[in-house]
Amino acid sequence: MEKNFERRNRYCFGLGTVGRDMFYTMVSMYLLFYITDVLTVSNSTLLLMTSVFTALRIFDAVNDPIMGVLVDNTRSRFGKFKPGILIGALLGAAAMLLLFTDLGLSGAGYVVVFAACYLIWDISFGLNDIAYWSMLPALSTDQKQREKIGAFARICANIGLFSIVVLIIPLTNALGEATGSLKQGWFYFAIIIIAVMLGFQAITLIGVKEPKGYFKEEEKTSLKEMFHVIFKNDQLLWVAIALSLFMIGYMTTTSFGVYYFKYAYGDENMYSAFAAILGVSQLSALIIFTWFSKRFSRKKLYTGATITVMAGYVIFFFAPIEMLFISIAGVLIFVGQAFIQLLMLMFLADTIEYGQWKLKRRNESVTFSVQPFINKIGGAMANGVVGLTLYFSGINAAESAAFVTPRGIMMLKFSMFIIPLFAILAGYIIYMKKYRIDEARHKELLDELKKRGDIIAPPGSGA
Repeated sequence: MEKNFERRNRYCFGLGTVGRDMFYTMVSMYLLFYITDVLTVSNSTLLLMTSVFTALRIFDAVNDPIMGVLVDNTRSRFGKFKPGILIGALLGAAAMLLLFTDLGLSGAGYVVVFAACYLIWDISFGLNDIAYWSMLPALSTDQKQREKIGAFARICANIGLFSIVVLIIPLTNALGEATGSLKQGWFYFAIIIIAVMLGFQAITLIGVKEPKGYFKEEEKTSLKEMFHVIFKNDQLLWVAIALSLFMIGYMTTTSFGVYYFKYAYGDENMYSAFAAILGVSQLSALIIFTWFSKRFSRKKLYTGATITVMAGYVIFFFAPIEMLFISIAGVLIFVGQAFIQLLMLMFLADTIEYGQWKLKRRNESVTFSVQPFINKIGGAMANGVVGLTLYFSGINAAESAAFVTPRGIMMLKFSMFIIPLFAILAGYIIYMKKYRIDEARHKELLDELKKRGDIIAPPGSGA
């Protein structure tokens, strides 16, 4: 019975993020492309929007811990996490629909309306994201069980992500031809993604059975205590810094993808084929992760993954712009990235028990609010780099790829590969020097928490 319970939770939890990541990817990776290449805003509007875009993401990132407090303080008959998942999904869906609607505005008027819609989307997705991922450590405190849940969830997330990456250009073009307007094509594609997101979220909301009575009941967290939970958990802070640097690098690279194929490679249609290769590579890496985790420590896995990613960046930057070299480099980057993202998810989960041991408060959601905070900071920095690069390289003003100079292409490659390479390396160095919760230390933390009565026979713990 217990195994069936764990299996049901693992699958229903993981499947929920297929649609979530399709939904998130369309905005985080392609909203800027929609603005520059579908709405075709002017250079002056692009500069203004780049500033607003970056500022809004940083502002909302700071707001994420408050969302974490709201989730941690939730007491309902539906559980602690599901209300936030549902409310965030519904509000985010409405805001995204407006973001991909041509309202017939331009200049400052468009920027104001865009800023309002984007802020609502960002806050709503943050609430949904925090509630969703902070449910994971509540399902099990066992590291290996968490890895199984996390690996399946990341597989589903990447299916969602790469579905968008592979399909967005051909499907929006096809819908554009069918409706007679590329803007309408993007609008109808957004409706499809919203419907898929809500459907997969329903699987999690209905299918996951949230464990009850496994952790000691705690008092509600105040905003003042929120800062204590985050800033007194030194291991959480070091993970946050390391993951932020990695995500800045990774998201900068992925945000340039369609521009690279359109302006450097010269054929944007090859972007979908390339994305399919990367998707298969990343999914394969996540599938075999548990095999490697049984044979190597997390520190060795992170080291190997970082070396793999760095090798991919070096090949991508120096090799000729040909599909063979591009594919080899892309596979190396995305295989390593899959391992690193899953490992970082596990590191964050383990800092919950560390914080509970050190501060006598569990606070899954406040702790996991660091993840969307990191993603938004990474996305904000990535969009800033992309926007400025497009402006100064002359790409945004170019009528076609033929009008982009070699200097412009070199600027694109430098921003896409060299800046991310140094950010990812810096994150790895910080992890190696500062993170201390290995497998043995986590077991010690669990034993001490059980003795104190803070954990009462949690699921998946073997207790």
